[in-house]
Amino acid sequence: MEPITDASEPATILRPISGADALEIAVIVAIAIAAVILVERGLPPIVARLGPRVRILVLPWVPVFRLAAFLLAALLILPIVVEPRTESLIALLGAGAVAIGFAFKDYLTSILAGVIVLFERPYRQGDWVRIGDVYGEVREMGMRALRIVTPDDDVVTVPHGRIWDSVVRNANDGSPTLQCVADFHVHPDHDAARLRQALGDAALASPWVDVARPITVVVAERPWGTCYRVRAYPIAAEDQFRFASDVTVRGKGLIAELGVRPATAPLAEPMAG
Repeated sequence: MEPITDASEPATILRPISGADALEIAVIVAIAIAAVILVERGLPPIVARLGPRVRILVLPWVPVFRLAAFLLAALLILPIVVEPRTESLIALLGAGAVAIGFAFKDYLTSILAGVIVLFERPYRQGDWVRIGDVYGEVREMGMRALRIVTPDDDVVTVPHGRIWDSVVRNANDGSPTLQCVADFHVHPDHDAARLRQALGDAALASPWVDVARPITVVVAERPWGTCYRVRAYPIAAEDQFRFASDVTVRGKGLIAELGVRPATAPLAEPMAG
């Protein structure tokens, strides 16, 4: 028979922790941390050998495993430290819900967005993206945020919650390469067909060009001059800046050789397309 307790005795939520309980909690925490470290450090080298497709599919789930491991550890520890009574559980869950709702609203919003990112895939690890005014390569994806390394070698942490109110521009969308653009603005008095061919040849002559992808030269006439936009693909996405610079230098040299004058009027508007 259970002992009768005095109704006036205050209910306690936490149980007294014995030495055995403390040891059990330490073991659970240690196993969870060890499992997370093992997956985070051991899995990337393994999937890297299986090809980029497997890496793209597997690595985004590493943060999910980390979150699941810590949640499981919390669920195992909870019965050890909390009295298994209805009043205790209701009080604990109510206090936890209020605290989480107010203190972690933005955090939970970003985690929800991170789950949606896993399925919609607006970006993946290795993609070159622009979110707001940040452009760079996605180097790491967590459940709350992603880390982008910019061309200036800055590491920018962007919460996944930015997908709710920002446009995400993905330059390669899982592909190993992406399109680069070089713009030229010249005086309208020149042989356009000849210059268009010369600028296409300049891109084709670059050592970083992917010759298997198309090279396109778009021409547009403006009141202040003629605009040429060279569109081509480097061999690898990380070569995009060297490639664009190389095409620009070669194109300027050819324009000078052909005796074409640059546009002298201020550029009143960007070239469309």
